[in-house]
Amino acid sequence: MRAAVYHGPRDIRVEDVSEPTVEKSKDAIVRVTHSAVCGSDLWFYRGKTDRDVPSRVGHEPMGIVEEVGDDVQSVDIGDRVFAPFKISCGFCEFCRRGLHTSCKNSDSWGGDNGGAQGEVIRCRHADGTLVRVPDAYATDDSMLRSILPLTDVMGTGHHAAVSAGVTAGSTCVVVGDGAVGLCGVLAARRLGASRIIAVGHHEDRLSLAREFGATDIVATRGEEAIETVRERTNGGAEHVLECVGATSAMKTAVEVCRPGGTVGYVGVPHGLDDGLDLFSFFRGNITLQGGVAPVRAYADELLADVLQGTLDPSPVFTKTVDLDSIAEGYQAMDERDDIKVLVEL
Repeated sequence: MRAAVYHGPRDIRVEDVSEPTVEKSKDAIVRVTHSAVCGSDLWFYRGKTDRDVPSRVGHEPMGIVEEVGDDVQSVDIGDRVFAPFKISCGFCEFCRRGLHTSCKNSDSWGGDNGGAQGEVIRCRHADGTLVRVPDAYATDDSMLRSILPLTDVMGTGHHAAVSAGVTAGSTCVVVGDGAVGLCGVLAARRLGASRIIAVGHHEDRLSLAREFGATDIVATRGEEAIETVRERTNGGAEHVLECVGATSAMKTAVEVCRPGGTVGYVGVPHGLDDGLDLFSFFRGNITLQGGVAPVRAYADELLADVLQGTLDPSPVFTKTVDLDSIAEGYQAMDERDDIKVLVEL
């Protein structure tokens, strides 16, 4: 089989690698038809985080089940499925609590599981991980494009909104205009927020944020952005979604949060080596809640909304490539030419 392999900063190659096979009774083999390049992939791509060289990459798979172990019950050969970015068993104490990313039996898509930016993956714990797409939609290209973000960015944006406590009638601020931030806007609208202020600095992305439901746009950074949001909200919002992970984004998030409010954070932390200044949280009695999104916990409810046409995160995909051109997709996202890249295999 062929798969994308990381060989060092800005060096992604498509190579022939060993194909995974069923090893245990709860495994499933999936022939990947769709995947994506994630903003979090850019951290190792840019050399900002350590990663084994060489290593298979990708964590947002969708495809067709080709083989199942004897104990797999929820999916069968020929089913269209998608999977969250983390493999989870579905039965340990953390999975039962909806915290699938802390699963005691968790696994990743890399290594001998295939890498989700490749032709075939092995899903350990298929029943706890794979989400079946109903047959009526299994070959609907437009619908599949809308479902794919549920593997990561839509579930992550939703986790930010839930963690921030967004409810019907809320005023909230979304910090970040990447795919997760844009999905955070969608999630806030879905939860009934009456006012959604999107903070970013890319005109095309903020335009999409408005299409997704943002009522206000703040296209500035740093202190200017903080002052603008405070002015528009009479001192800050009770619900803030931090969707970047950088020190500057967290600073903006806490400074635009109203005393007694909540910051829901899902941005993968980077640039926080000097530590997070907790005084602003302390002074304002601000709650910080969130972390790595348990996407599997949200997948079924979000899928239902996508299928009925009330949720469509597909516009975050602004470029489509095939597997042979995946390095081009990484480059496009690295250079901010595109929001998120869809990979069709």
